[in-house]
Amino acid sequence: MKTSKEIFLLLLLSVFLLFGCSKAYSDPPTNSDTGYVKGADISWLPQMEATGYKFYSDKGVEQDCFQILKDHGINTIRLRTWVNPSDDKASGHCSKEETVAMAVRAQKWGMRVMINIHYSDTWADPAKQVKPAAWVGHDFPQLLNDVYDYTSDVISALKTSGITPEWVQVGNEIPGGMIYPEGSSSNFGQLVQLINKGYDAIKAVSPSSKVVLHVDQGNNNSRFRWWFDNAKANGAKYDVIGLSYYPYWLEGNPDYTLSIDDLGNNLIDMASRYGKEVMVVEFGGEDTKAQNTYDMLIAVQSKVKAVPESKGLGVIYWEPEGAKSWSRYSLSAWGDDGRPTIALDAFFAK
Repeated sequence: MKTSKEIFLLLLLSVFLLFGCSKAYSDPPTNSDTGYVKGADISWLPQMEATGYKFYSDKGVEQDCFQILKDHGINTIRLRTWVNPSDDKASGHCSKEETVAMAVRAQKWGMRVMINIHYSDTWADPAKQVKPAAWVGHDFPQLLNDVYDYTSDVISALKTSGITPEWVQVGNEIPGGMIYPEGSSSNFGQLVQLINKGYDAIKAVSPSSKVVLHVDQGNNNSRFRWWFDNAKANGAKYDVIGLSYYPYWLEGNPDYTLSIDDLGNNLIDMASRYGKEVMVVEFGGEDTKAQNTYDMLIAVQSKVKAVPESKGLGVIYWEPEGAKSWSRYSLSAWGDDGRPTIALDAFFAK
């Protein structure tokens, strides 16, 4: 005859097996939130950690940066990738290998992943789109193969490591094109051929990943209509329109209240005019004006959520962890004390 203690232990074991409690310790955390994107591009993080930078919670407790971001509502991580980067602290790193390692880390924290392919060995943006050194001298047909092969290599490396990026950017801030001079927007036909090679490579390896085309000055509707009208006319293939929104970089550094309605109207127009989802893939405000940046982030999220038919996907803060004391960058959301500013609390807003 079993004692009451033995019966209790048997019941406890039955409950344990029934609900699969033993499994909870072996599975990585997952993010069940497949809705609104609350994101951060944190591509500087490996360098910051390698140089000894320490991250602290709101209460001053040293923590993994991912933990702090997650505690502030971040559910998506964006990572840039350069072809053959240097190891310079500020303008290097972001190799395929480092990007894959960061994506694996993000997934373990339950984050969704966006990959931002620059098609350069360093920064690519409206001011510069420098061709990778290894591609210099290649004719246009070879450049098309270069784009396909490199894109396929990056996405395949992610897949091998168990990562399916939810979004992949073909180029970064490309109003003037990419891979100059052949991919300049002065020859939109060639630019679109390069874009479509990237698209095809992504879909061949990871069909579910959505392809993003990204233009800066998200409040500038005429800029976006010109660019995406040309993209459409030349047969560009993509799924999502990505926008940058940095009032700080607009002429005269105006307060966001003077351009936020233009951003909202442009988001709605892009979704309606081209039938695409839209996302603010880069955002930032001054670290020394944290309350203003908080208010701006609240306003930007509101504008994105107002896009009809749920086509406004979300907002990604660019390098919120990139504290000025380390990066010399003025638009992070981190203070000199190693803690996040109140700006990041805006991601908690409903």
